[in-house]
Amino acid sequence: MGRAGTVAGAVPIMAAAAAVLVARRRRLRPLDGRVVLITGGSRGLGLELARRAAERGARIAICGRDGASLEGARDELERTGAQVIAVRCDVGRADEVRDMVAAVQRGLGPVDVLIANAGTITVGPVEVQDPEDFREAIDTMFWGVVHSVLAVLPGMRTRGDGAIAVITSVGGKVAVPHLLPYAAAKFAAVGFSEGLAAEVAADGVRVTTVVPGLMRTGSHLNATFKGRHRGEFTWFGVGASLPLVAVDVRRAATQVLDAVERGRVEVFVGWPAKVAARVHGVMPGTTTRVLAGVDRLLPSGGAATSRRGYESQTWVTRSPITLLGARAARRQRQLQRSRGSEG
Repeated sequence: MGRAGTVAGAVPIMAAAAAVLVARRRRLRPLDGRVVLITGGSRGLGLELARRAAERGARIAICGRDGASLEGARDELERTGAQVIAVRCDVGRADEVRDMVAAVQRGLGPVDVLIANAGTITVGPVEVQDPEDFREAIDTMFWGVVHSVLAVLPGMRTRGDGAIAVITSVGGKVAVPHLLPYAAAKFAAVGFSEGLAAEVAADGVRVTTVVPGLMRTGSHLNATFKGRHRGEFTWFGVGASLPLVAVDVRRAATQVLDAVERGRVEVFVGWPAKVAARVHGVMPGTTTRVLAGVDRLLPSGGAATSRRGYESQTWVTRSPITLLGARAARRQRQLQRSRGSEG
């Protein structure tokens, strides 16, 4: 083939690449000037998402169950010059969600982007979990997503534009021992998010399923522990602090917002989450056997009494091993005591 033939053959490839690039640019929807509602936005990942979205020029709405924590987060965001509204709301209650969204619309305008982030964590073996633990997890991390989506979706469909990000978890792809209420709720959230993405795509509404692994948010201090709570807190707190295992929350928030602006259908946060989900998809029996081995190493038995992470400290969790987790807790306002982890 001569030079002319080579050039002629390259033209279609270059044209196709240019078409892909144009399509990607068309899909990019910057957050600048848009109203972004973040549930569970008073601390942890939710607060970091609010900070990063404000840096991109978004108008911010946050909600949470604890009024004091919520007001503190709002004050911090306002000091940076952000336009922000904070509304107390339990996302597990449909009436409160409707009222919250109405308040956001009155204060800022229609919701352009919803990030369903609110969450709680209860850690312990299945024998010390009770139906209320499962009920609370489902109320917050499944029904909380459903209520929030149903409150903003009609307006998005009418406008033919909108973005929804559902913060799920690798625990919604691979069920981890001692986290069964959390895993059950996150599996439900993954299914809802994926089905929603297919159903509303034709209406101009883009849905992103976010699948994080462990993140350094400091939320382990406000998580609930049952059974041998000090032992449970030790393994969970160490895992949520190590740099090679847990992703820095600032990097996680950037990845989430990039995915929302680009309209990605799914994004994994952290390589361990992606690897675990992919391996489980191909070899579910193998991952179950591995996790069964992990379960044998975790604390068993104990009381059904609930304790918060900050009540379950050990010499290990006070050691330099968890230094990064402690720093994250301070930055992400996790040292304030309130109801549940909420991100």
